[in-house]
Amino acid sequence: MPAYKKSLRIMKKTLLLASGFMLAVPFVQAQKNKDKKPNVVFILADDLGYGDLSCYGQEKFDTPNIDQLAQNGMRFTQCYSGTTVSAPSRSCLLTGTHSGHTAIRGNKELDPEGQFPLPADARTIFHVMQDAGYKTSAFGKWGLGYIGTTGDPKNQGCETFFGYNCQLLAHSYYPDHLWDNDQRVELKDNVLEVEYGKGTYSQDLIHSKALDYLDNMKKMNLSFYGIPLSCRMPN
Repeated sequence: MPAYKKSLRIMKKTLLLASGFMLAVPFVQAQKNKDKKPNVVFILADDLGYGDLSCYGQEKFDTPNIDQLAQNGMRFTQCYSGTTVSAPSRSCLLTGTHSGHTAIRGNKELDPEGQFPLPADARTIFHVMQDAGYKTSAFGKWGLGYIGTTGDPKNQGCETFFGYNCQLLAHSYYPDHLWDNDQRVELKDNVLEVEYGKGTYSQDLIHSKALDYLDNMKKMNLSFYGIPLSCRMPN
């Protein structure tokens, strides 16, 4: 099976799994245990506009799994990106600040890789959820500070991270490495630009890690807050 089709199947499972956690936990288990916190999964898809979803009026194709989430949950009809470019937009999302106050003002690239880091005193949604007793995670693309800096996911309240630290590297589905928290994962069969089906398809790894995380949280009966950040899907 081509790698991109396999990834679509994994992403479909992720959406269905997210639906189960977000909907079943609050309305079923909450009746048994009123103190049980609902699990939360926030899915941010790179370059996906509201007009690309059939639950928002798209008529040329269907998005049934996302439509199911909308039908049983809620739609955001007045939700806007914080800014027009990647890193500041993510900074607005995670810190809750608008573009005039957020610490990241542009896509500033730094060596050895990655973007200008969130400052040490930034308060992200991960911190807020940790204060409420949640385990926190992110899978996908970070772009808010290199490993070891103040913007490292670990230093911004994200207990588990897997994916691209640098948003520029995420322009390829076949990067030469990813990050598992602070451990660099070498993908030696990749050369950044290869055809589908050749090398290690990054989205398979990222989505599999996200699914494993959800399964582990369920087994341990722990409440979690997770953001698969900017999971890229093939056209």
